[in-house]
Amino acid sequence: MRDFETIAKKLVTFIQDEVTKRGFNAVVFGLSGGIDSAVVARLCQLAFKKTHKALMLPSNQSSKESLQDALELCQKFGIAYEILSIKEPQSAFLQTLPNIAQSQIRLGNLSARLRMICLYDYAFAKNALVVGTSNKSEILLGYGTIFGDLACAINPIGNLYKTEIYELAKVLGIPQSILQKPPSADLYAGQSDEKELGFSYAILDRIMLLLHEEKDDAVILKEGLPKEALQLVKERMQRFAFKQEMPKIAQI
Repeated sequence: MRDFETIAKKLVTFIQDEVTKRGFNAVVFGLSGGIDSAVVARLCQLAFKKTHKALMLPSNQSSKESLQDALELCQKFGIAYEILSIKEPQSAFLQTLPNIAQSQIRLGNLSARLRMICLYDYAFAKNALVVGTSNKSEILLGYGTIFGDLACAINPIGNLYKTEIYELAKVLGIPQSILQKPPSADLYAGQSDEKELGFSYAILDRIMLLLHEEKDDAVILKEGLPKEALQLVKERMQRFAFKQEMPKIAQI
């Protein structure tokens, strides 16, 4: 069992050091009401008590419950926040981009990128640094939007699996309303990470950890893990590895 109290302290120091190193003294981050952004919000508040800001960026598809959960978190810890609706710009894009409303994935990607526009504009206006909220499971599985939720200057939780985020959240005192709800990016009504992926994070994380330890398929399957889940993880890790890289620049 990892010492998540020590991890929490290290991550707070990481945020302070990396932000200061880049010549900033303020941070901004998106707060969706989900567990990942809640953990990052708490870490940022501990790192920069007076110069942090959470932006809540509800879209046309966002649930009211998510906004309520985000507000509960901010009220509990005194996290500074602003609510900036992206509904109007989203609606404008629906008029511009043909048939986008017919695809939940396209709508979700649009929402993620509109949110990042707001975060980076706020960061520029306030001389702050954008802090990311994607965990290791999402990054390895390619479960994120390029130039959307994957965009950031620094990421304090990118080396923690989703199941580890829950343990860290408990140490940080994240409310039960956030801890207990199903993981969701809240990109559209009823969206669920595990429903889309087809398996729980407990299963997927275990497989990724064993692959990281260079265990072969036979060893992994002996643990009773589904063959279909193993295949999914290996396919997604290979297919979406490019999301972890900077754009390739031609050498001439």
